[in-house]
Amino acid sequence: MDVALYLFLAVVGLSVGFLSGLLGIGGGIVMFPLLLYVPPLLGLGSIDVKSITGLTMAQGFFSALTAMFFYHKNALVNRSLVLTLGSSLFLSSLLGALASKQVPDGPLLLVFGTLALIAAVMMLIPRSYVQDELTEDRVVYHKPTAIVIGMALGFSIGLVGQGGAFILIPMMLYVLKIPLRVALGSTLAIGLFSSSAGLIGKVATSQVPYLMALPLVLGAIPAARWGSIVGKRTRTQFLRWLLAALILATAIKVWSSIFQ
Repeated sequence: MDVALYLFLAVVGLSVGFLSGLLGIGGGIVMFPLLLYVPPLLGLGSIDVKSITGLTMAQGFFSALTAMFFYHKNALVNRSLVLTLGSSLFLSSLLGALASKQVPDGPLLLVFGTLALIAAVMMLIPRSYVQDELTEDRVVYHKPTAIVIGMALGFSIGLVGQGGAFILIPMMLYVLKIPLRVALGSTLAIGLFSSSAGLIGKVATSQVPYLMALPLVLGAIPAARWGSIVGKRTRTQFLRWLLAALILATAIKVWSSIFQ
């Protein structure tokens, strides 16, 4: 593989890993369009969508694992929420990842674009920031609703090779009414369920190019911790709007490609 492509992947791993820690996301919402659109612009060739979904799963798993430890240390990971939502995500995400081998690139883009659009619209809904600094021991939520959300979203998340944080965070904020910092920390832990299930499915169906995944993961692990430290010191209003902007920009780019 071209050395320039290795370097590009390492930079992407660092950048997306930092955002993972900062915003409590696995990073697939950012990495997917970066790997799809930027390499051809830089003369590095193109990466097929199925390989990109495998790479996003690998990077998302290790970024989430690294950042989650920091959030857990600061009492921002709610164990009950993680187990309830994460376990309902696991099986359906695994099924989606296994099924993705048989799905053409076009429909995969359509599913990803739809999820991103829904998430972007939800993140633009006005909300109160009063309880966003609460720790996980103060969190109360409706468990049946959490289970339904996990089962409903898991298949699509696994299909497009995402840990699902970009859609799970809006659902937690606006449906389950979880404080923002706890939502970010818990989503990282929940993402381990979906991303590990999805990663198993991608590996089992030979959709993970290991040589390309290595620089991504090596860059993402330290950067995810740096992002977590910065995120803890950043106002929740800024974190919310930054996440909304990233999701919206990605949705617009993906949908423009679909219509083209």
